[in-house]
Amino acid sequence: MRRRDFISVIGSAVVWPPLAAHAQQEERVRRIGVLLPTVKDDPAYKEWLGAFLQRLQQLGWTLGRNLEVDVRWAPHAAETNKQAAELAAVAPNVILAHGAAAVASLLEATRTVPIVFPVIADPVAAGYVDSLARPGGNATGFMIFEYSISGKWLELLKQIAPSVTRVGVIADSAVPTGPAQFGAIQAAASSLGVQVNSLYKRDGKEIEDAITAFARAANGGLIVTPGGPVRGHRGLIVTLAARYKLPAVYFDRAFVADGGLLSYGPDRIDLYQRAAGYVDRILRGEKPADMPVQAPTKYQLVINLKTAKALGLTLPPTLLASADELID
Repeated sequence: MRRRDFISVIGSAVVWPPLAAHAQQEERVRRIGVLLPTVKDDPAYKEWLGAFLQRLQQLGWTLGRNLEVDVRWAPHAAETNKQAAELAAVAPNVILAHGAAAVASLLEATRTVPIVFPVIADPVAAGYVDSLARPGGNATGFMIFEYSISGKWLELLKQIAPSVTRVGVIADSAVPTGPAQFGAIQAAASSLGVQVNSLYKRDGKEIEDAITAFARAANGGLIVTPGGPVRGHRGLIVTLAARYKLPAVYFDRAFVADGGLLSYGPDRIDLYQRAAGYVDRILRGEKPADMPVQAPTKYQLVINLKTAKALGLTLPPTLLASADELID
């Protein structure tokens, strides 16, 4: 089955239907729970989940034969806690959980059901694992970045918009990675002749007010880092950046697909496919406590050419040549 076929199925049902009786007799059925921190049928998450399921099929797990998948969508904290508790109660063989909020809720609900995260910032600082090499508990998976990527975002912003001398960094102060990412950007700023400002805001009104105030002075640009409130306000941030003609670098391709200028970050499809490999190993008997947390190995540079033109930017040929994707 192709990934887009998986995506179609994901959109049509939250819980996979019961298996046929003859299939149950032929092979033991394994059950996977999935907890995603977004609205139902979010296109980006559906694509990533489709890649995850496709990889599982390649590893020998077939929906309707030896596998059932229960997908839960949780766009806010209360729903995340509710869905985590329900998934833990039904005790699937393993749970795929995207991001800190989902993992934290699940670890409060269970310390026995294995948890694999395809995307998380710093699981050691958050207390989800004992160490990257030996997680020690019931959770393991893949990190979304290494802190060095934060300096790379600033370098890319200066490459694409050399006139920028002021940078507003949109981050989440409620998690340890927010200040850490800002610190890495700040460390790179002096050598690039840039002054950075932290915009630690959580709700839409705060984000809008902060960007509006920042845009009153000239030569500004934005860096949007991962964090709880950011993805939920993706459209707002992209709109404000366009309104105030602020060149912006984002951590994820979805922002550029929605009209943002440039993104640089891990290949999420690759992370979900690697997470499928961990799920497969757990289904075959391995323990998450012994499976090391891994860093990304594939990164993507995506540029929106239409947005660059609207901002009056001349793109360096070397930057265009290094891009993995150009969006018209």
